[in-house]
Amino acid sequence: MSAFKRKRGGNAKGAKAAKRAKQVKFAENGTQKEKDVPDQDPKNDHTVPAPVSLGKWKNKERVLVFSSRGISFRTRHMMQDLRTMMPHTKADTKMDRKDKLFVINEVCEIKNCNKCIFFEAKKKQDLYMWISNVPHGPSAKFLVQNVHTLAELKMTGNCLKGSRPLLSFDPQFDKEPHYSLLKELFIQTFSTPQYHPRSQPFVDHVFTFTIADNRIWFRNYQIIEEDASLVEIGPRFVLNLIKLFQGSFGGPTLYENPHFQSPNMRRRMMRLATAAKLREKQLVKEVQKMKRMEEKEVVTRDVTDDVFATPSEAKSVEIEHEAPPLKKMKKKNKGIKRQRMKKVKKL
Repeated sequence: MSAFKRKRGGNAKGAKAAKRAKQVKFAENGTQKEKDVPDQDPKNDHTVPAPVSLGKWKNKERVLVFSSRGISFRTRHMMQDLRTMMPHTKADTKMDRKDKLFVINEVCEIKNCNKCIFFEAKKKQDLYMWISNVPHGPSAKFLVQNVHTLAELKMTGNCLKGSRPLLSFDPQFDKEPHYSLLKELFIQTFSTPQYHPRSQPFVDHVFTFTIADNRIWFRNYQIIEEDASLVEIGPRFVLNLIKLFQGSFGGPTLYENPHFQSPNMRRRMMRLATAAKLREKQLVKEVQKMKRMEEKEVVTRDVTDDVFATPSEAKSVEIEHEAPPLKKMKKKNKGIKRQRMKKVKKL
């Protein structure tokens, strides 16, 4: 054994000393001196700041991304894509259909999350998405349409896993109040907090939210370093806003979309249109059958004969009492004819 004993707490003191920032004193002749103890004159002391990567994680936004039972494979893949793009998300088991939506607030509290993206499947064909600020609200309910996942699109773009995205919004988000509320909700949910432990200190892709046809279109683009052009990565989907609620997963309705048509109503209208077409075809067939069953009238006289029996116009009769004048006949040149006959005989 060594004869010297190590003092307890020596490593802790060394770590504290290593963490201290270096202090530099500028002398009169221009030389620099490193000092651990600050000088009495603070004007000559300059502190070197810590590296950027050791910044403090202040905006502790955590998003819970999960779904109800009965979702399709495409929805499951889209959820996995969102978790890959957003390193500040957490996952949970699927929620039972019989449970009420306000139970999600308790699940978020257990998971220590203050934002939630919940996918709700109905009739195994309709997909709804809730984005909520837990536990006080507001929350928004959307109908998700035209879902395309990363594996399905096979785009050429690529980005670093865990990198922070830029969020680009349509100018229409600032013109109407309900779109302004959605913009703030999207910023707090989809933006990766700075200095997050699982994030990378790079910005190499863009999330775009565009409003067209009273719907919100989501796209993900990579920023190419050479010329700062954009290449789509995926996934892509369309959000059709249904309602905005004051609370989390419920409460008073702040806004209801007048242009929204539920999938059940849309399918019902399509069925009614198809039934009307079939009914019209059946009526045409019945009318044709009735015409064939009627007795045909025997036509004895052609009605179109009277078309050609039109009376001629009456013309006055003119009688000529004098003979018409005689026309003068031109005499033929017989000399030319005789010359031709002589030529023929010589030949």
